[in-house]
Amino acid sequence: MQELVQSQKIMDDERKQVILEILADKYCKLILHNTLEKPKSAMEISGEKKIPISTVYRRLQTLYDAKLLAISGSINQDGKKYFLYKSRVKSISLKCDLEVTTVELVPNTSRGS
Repeated sequence: MQELVQSQKIMDDERKQVILEILADKYCKLILHNTLEKPKSAMEISGEKKIPISTVYRRLQTLYDAKLLAISGSINQDGKKYFLYKSRVKSISLKCDLEVTTVELVPNTSRGS
């Protein structure tokens, strides 16, 4: 079955700039890719991608602020809160003709668990 993919064109120049900066950051891209299929904790991301935990937390905040990352919370058996992070985008396309930069986001529709 073929899936109809709706992309979202970003019109706001400030948001375009933020997305361009995120794409230039290797850790942000690793985190988005690592959380594409299923939500993961900061510790899982850090361990799987060999990124220092403090860097993971800073990039998670950056990605969340840019609306590229979803956060869900839960409480474990010990009563402690923990958060899971999942990429809200499947892909980001950009086209730059030196006059106009076009940025399009394809939302991540995978359910993941």
